[in-house]
Amino acid sequence: MYITEILPFGGRQSKKMRIRLDDGSYISLYKSEVRRYGLTEGMDVDDGLWDRLMQEVFIPRARFRAMHLLEKQDRTRSGLLKKLSESGYPRLAVEAAVEYVEGYHYIDDDRYARSYVRYHQSGRSRRRIMTDLRQRGVSDEVIQEALEAEYTASEEDMIRQTLMKRHFDPVTADIRDRQRIYRFLLGRGFRYEDIDRALQKG
Repeated sequence: MYITEILPFGGRQSKKMRIRLDDGSYISLYKSEVRRYGLTEGMDVDDGLWDRLMQEVFIPRARFRAMHLLEKQDRTRSGLLKKLSESGYPRLAVEAAVEYVEGYHYIDDDRYARSYVRYHQSGRSRRRIMTDLRQRGVSDEVIQEALEAEYTASEEDMIRQTLMKRHFDPVTADIRDRQRIYRFLLGRGFRYEDIDRALQKG
């Protein structure tokens, strides 16, 4: 591979450079590192140089970044992969960093899913939690196990609490109001039959 472009990255005061490779991907290095490794536009990056960059710069830096991200909040494997990739690290460095933190059990999708269910079940339906976790890259199998183990909330109770908060009275509501509240609750993942029961009891 060869370098097609080297440009300043991150504003005037930034010491970083953005380096574009011929496959269209980008890597980020400090100006001092660009000088140290003798990188220039049009230069061919052979396997030896690329391996040095990986071992000396990208993998250690990606590991440090992964640890820093996990200090701030718990993440899924998929979420951490995405976040590191967005930070401009090569794929190999991203995967090495994720494997590193996995080796210390700093990321665990099962633990993340169970914690997410426990924390959010008081205000979210099973279906909504399932959607949220899928969007975070958790597998359906792990989600199902977490829901079965941790989800103890009553969705009918949640629906009734929502009706109270929205000052919805099933007795006085007209057809338009009822259609509106059905759409609202269905949009939050509650099942039609649970909404129906809650409205009848209300």
